[in-house]
Amino acid sequence: MESLKISRKYILMLIDIMLINLSYVLAYCFRFNFNIPTYELTRFKNDEVVITIVYLVVFYFFKLYRNLWTYASIDEFMLAVGACIVANFLGIIYGFTLGDRLPLSVNILAGILSVVLICGFRMSFRIIRRYLDINVKSDNSSNIKRVMIIGAGRAGTMVVNEMKSYKKTHYLPVALIDDDKYKFGSNIAGVQVMGNRNDIVQLADKLSVDEILIAISAIDGKTKKGIIDICKKTGCKLKLIPGMYEIIDGRVNLSKFREVNFEDLLGRDAVKLDMEGIEKYISDSVVLITGGGGSIGSELCRQVVKFNPKELIVLDNYENNSYVLQQEFNRKCVQANIKYVIASVRDKNKLDSIFDKYRPDIVFHAAAHKHVPLMEENPGEAVKNNICGTLNTVFCADKYKVKRFVMISTDKAVNPTNIMGATKRVCEMIIQSMDKKSKTQFAAVRFGNVLGSNGSVVPVFIEQIKNGGPVTVTHKDINRFFMTIPEAAQLVLQAGVYAKGGEIFILDMGTPVKIYDLACDLIRLSGYTPNKDIDIEFIGLRPGEKLYEEVLTEEEGLNKTLHKKIFIAKPTFYDIDTLMFKINELNILVEGDDREKIISKLEEMVPTYKRFQLEDTISKCI
Repeated sequence: MESLKISRKYILMLIDIMLINLSYVLAYCFRFNFNIPTYELTRFKNDEVVITIVYLVVFYFFKLYRNLWTYASIDEFMLAVGACIVANFLGIIYGFTLGDRLPLSVNILAGILSVVLICGFRMSFRIIRRYLDINVKSDNSSNIKRVMIIGAGRAGTMVVNEMKSYKKTHYLPVALIDDDKYKFGSNIAGVQVMGNRNDIVQLADKLSVDEILIAISAIDGKTKKGIIDICKKTGCKLKLIPGMYEIIDGRVNLSKFREVNFEDLLGRDAVKLDMEGIEKYISDSVVLITGGGGSIGSELCRQVVKFNPKELIVLDNYENNSYVLQQEFNRKCVQANIKYVIASVRDKNKLDSIFDKYRPDIVFHAAAHKHVPLMEENPGEAVKNNICGTLNTVFCADKYKVKRFVMISTDKAVNPTNIMGATKRVCEMIIQSMDKKSKTQFAAVRFGNVLGSNGSVVPVFIEQIKNGGPVTVTHKDINRFFMTIPEAAQLVLQAGVYAKGGEIFILDMGTPVKIYDLACDLIRLSGYTPNKDIDIEFIGLRPGEKLYEEVLTEEEGLNKTLHKKIFIAKPTFYDIDTLMFKINELNILVEGDDREKIISKLEEMVPTYKRFQLEDTISKCI
């Protein structure tokens, strides 16, 4: 292989020698109308060898023999032009000082011709390759995807060039879309800018587009959602370019294009954090995160290490979660003092020894059982993990003088209809009442469904679509609030800045999303038609499941914070002694494993808890 490269280089040098001399001969022919005087030929022969060597040396220093001209871009072309100009200028200097002086007009014409011949020859490699690729793609037209590219900027240009340069991509760009009216009608590598976003649906049908690529590197959430909503109407498969920081060496790697996910459809921009405030309370502090290997807990760990904690304690009872997070941090060479502790918040004595050993300053309590149908069948386990686990962690935080304690709650705690929601409401009551008798600042953060978390509906839908359906939805009218994992974790950290004690922070999750619409969107974005290519099947509400989630109880009101996405619900519970008495009674019932008595006691403790009645839910929808 190395010998082939060397021989290729020498062949290219030999051709350059011929082209350099040809440019001077043609220059003489044009200058003297093809009747060159003998004395002029003699002068050229005296300088010919030196001029040729000058050109070759300049070409070598400009690395023209190291470039792969089959894939040459504008950069390589300009480099070749520059090399020819420099070599011609040095040749003129040599003629005026040491050699036989050639006519200035000949030198100038030769310089122009050398640019044409040298650069033209090199760019011919790419032209031939492009022609061959087109023919190959024509011969394999059944495997070729006709692609519309949205964005005629730098990223879109790179995408077109990538598709044109590599026959293995199996992509044929047929149109570019851009909202910049000054780009309309222009061409990029032979592909025309044919309209703006309002023309997407019409052009996709007219040009038989198979796939649409959004190639806009810097795009805000609202604009992205607007474009995606238009693209959904085409029935074409849709993909997104990654951020520009993921594009290596100025070339787009088409394999990095990702499927559109539901996060893109939320239409929300990145959360803006009070970085200084977060760093102030986390930096140089010992931070303990329970459930630290779970979906929310692990993202909290990723966010916390950015603020230079003195020590991060990742506590989880599931070793696989902790192991995966540990390997991720090792792979990324995260420079932080991290300890991984395998333990359950249900183990009071073990938890006490952990707090005694590490003496955390801040606790983020994310450990909980969260799957509604499973907790309906296992209420005792929900009580043990959610209520008793929280109580154990809260008492340890108070005993060892933790400065700040933030618990992750859920919108299902509001007027709960299931065991999981009821137990989390009791956890909120523990937080509010303990804050009144402790020096620790206790607070809770309440939010809805987290996209991509374990058991989230979106991965389930995607897997069902990949398997050809059906996509199963519990009810056509069911809706939910959604957040992304990073969004949830960041807002939890931000809420910690505002925590003074006893608050329940409510996160702004935008408008609720109908699960049926979500299923339809994901099917369309996968290139299929709902209820035609992929069926949607209604399977009925699961035990404990609501049609609509809420974020506030009737007695709660909202107060604003300095962050536009975070609000505070007014505290509604203070009596820790009464609550402890009832929790002890509940624990006795848990030991007896009597499901009905456990649920009845939870109804007594949480007046807004109404156990799931399928008939009541259906009657509200009629």
